Amino acid sequence: MNVYDKLKELQITLPPVSVPAAAYVPYVQTGKLVFLSGHIARKDGKPWAAQFGRDISTEDGKAAARAVAIDLMGTLQAAAGGDLNRVKRIVKLMSLVNSTGSFTEQHLVTNGASELLGEVFGEAGVHARSAFGVAQIPLGACVEIELIAELA
Repeated sequence: MNVYDKLKELQITLPPVSVPAAAYVPYVQTGKLVFLSGHIARKDGKPWAAQFGRDISTEDGKAAARAVAIDLMGTLQAAAGGDLNRVKRIVKLMSLVNSTGSFTEQHLVTNGASELLGEVFGEAGVHARSAFGVAQIPLGACVEIELIAELA
């Protein structure tokens, strides 16, 4: 099944590439690898501001991370010349989870993104990953995720 059939089956519409909020570009390609800048969680078009262990649940966090993965796929589509079927492998995710010192489920929050990428890309979507708890993320966002992919 091609990637677009899977996205249609999941009723996912990819957004256009977001305009960077600071001095960086949305992605950089070197060789066959594409490095996507961090994308923050958004809700109703605004940064999804919350901190785990204080005012957002792990389940809501999974939904936030899933939404970030959709935004990342929009950027990855642009990086792949408009064709996500060129993605040979999702290589790695790095997830920053806005957390209190006592919150320890960053890995479960990040599963929202990892599970969706696996579902959309199949075996090529299974990736290496890091999930960190951090004291703050720009604009107070609850989650920020960056991605590295290999293109065919």
